[in-house]
Amino acid sequence: MLSTTPRTRLGREKQRGSHDRDDLYEVLDTGLVCHLGVVVDGHPMVIPTGYGRVGDTLYLHGSTGARSLRAGKDSEVCVTVTHLDGIVLARSSFHHSVNYRSAVVYGRARLVTDEDERLLGLRALTEQLAPGQWDYARRPTRKELAQTAVLALSLEEASVKIRQGPPSDDEEDYALPIWAGVLPLVTTWGEPVPDPVLPEGIDIPVHIGGRQ
Repeated sequence: MLSTTPRTRLGREKQRGSHDRDDLYEVLDTGLVCHLGVVVDGHPMVIPTGYGRVGDTLYLHGSTGARSLRAGKDSEVCVTVTHLDGIVLARSSFHHSVNYRSAVVYGRARLVTDEDERLLGLRALTEQLAPGQWDYARRPTRKELAQTAVLALSLEEASVKIRQGPPSDDEEDYALPIWAGVLPLVTTWGEPVPDPVLPEGIDIPVHIGGRQ
């Protein structure tokens, strides 16, 4: 179960909140990009970036020179992941909405210095985007690792909010001759596009080709 804190307590539409930790995992594990919120030189900054989860730890990475990563190290940050599942079209414009799944994680980000954990985090990031790719591609060199910062964020303080289903109109509006319902949004993978300089004879690996 997710514990409620002043930062994760929902103020509106509380019925859409979930305290089920499995719902948090589902939102995170099926996402591809998160948004990292930090304060840089006294100003808020929100950066889209890749991430990966191992247990109750979220890993993020970037260049050691990135301002967002430097600012996030040992600081309070906020990470969000959102899935848009559909547009909810009501009979009145006031009640238009969206179906979505979202997660918000608060905490103090930790710079990962242990080499084994750094590789664990980078593997999680790679596998989040393309499961099977970590064992297929070349591993990072020491020089590449020196240029990469990995942050770890505990999932101890997190909230989940989900909206699904049809529109909720005012009772008197249900008699209006206006179409209402949900326009689902479905994201699919396209055909893999090979690198133009890829030598002939190198087939698409199964873990990539099987995702369409």
